Amino acid sequence: MMHQRPMKKLEVFGSQMAYVDEGSGPAVLFLHGNPMSSYLWRNVIPHVAPHARCIAPDLIGFGDSDKPDLAYRVPDQARYLDQFIEILGLGDVVLVLHDWGSALGLDWARRHPRRIRGLALMEFICPQPTWLDMNPVVAQHFQEFRDPAGSRKLLIDENAFIERIVPENIVRQLPPEDLDAYRRPFLDPASREPIWRFPNDLPIAGEPVDVYTMAVAYHDWLLETEVPKLFFWADPGALIPVERAAYYQTRLKACHSVALGEGIHYVQEDHPDLIGREIAGWLTNLHSSAELR
Repeated sequence: MMHQRPMKKLEVFGSQMAYVDEGSGPAVLFLHGNPMSSYLWRNVIPHVAPHARCIAPDLIGFGDSDKPDLAYRVPDQARYLDQFIEILGLGDVVLVLHDWGSALGLDWARRHPRRIRGLALMEFICPQPTWLDMNPVVAQHFQEFRDPAGSRKLLIDENAFIERIVPENIVRQLPPEDLDAYRRPFLDPASREPIWRFPNDLPIAGEPVDVYTMAVAYHDWLLETEVPKLFFWADPGALIPVERAAYYQTRLKACHSVALGEGIHYVQEDHPDLIGREIAGWLTNLHSSAELR
């Protein structure tokens, strides 16, 4: 069942960022990736909101947030997210992270470790030392998306991320109204610059240098921190294939792993109830064991 969430707006650097804000109690920040929005969490949040204050922003340039004149590089996104968090006055926070939301969220967590009470991760972005370290299908897509000769035609003119990548990375048949909800912020080709930029900032083989450096730093921190973690993985997965998931299950500290079953990348579309229930139960344990506020 589709759950449309009511949206609020917050001014950040002169632009409006849209966000869902439901429930009360400990703050849980849900961060989406490309080319999604807070709509991705629409069927997860109802399970969590009875236990926590659920905040799910649309990243700048995505969803119902404004599209200011930016390069939309990862440092731009991080600057807006940082300010969004500060304006809301979030102190102790649990982060629920997916795709580029994971890069932004883990970078923020590494820089603010005393303000993090838990990390829930799924299909997250880690630095790829070489193209051969990636799932071959995923690597092929991103080579196309980073091709200077054709990537803008593919992602901006043809809107391939919405029309092709999103449906291909969901196991179930996405209902037309849900795909339309993801299309809506990007009906005009001029609005698709944020979609094009993210693949070109993916940290692969040392490039781009600034984002790769950021990803190595937060990934090293992630492997060492004792912050409680909830790690969802799917089969076959995309960014986190099964073999990589097995590595994280043994390597992440203070981590509870959850096998979602069949899934590719946008696992919230295939397993929202399981994800929501697991987060809710995990939060209850966090609250009782660490007096989460």
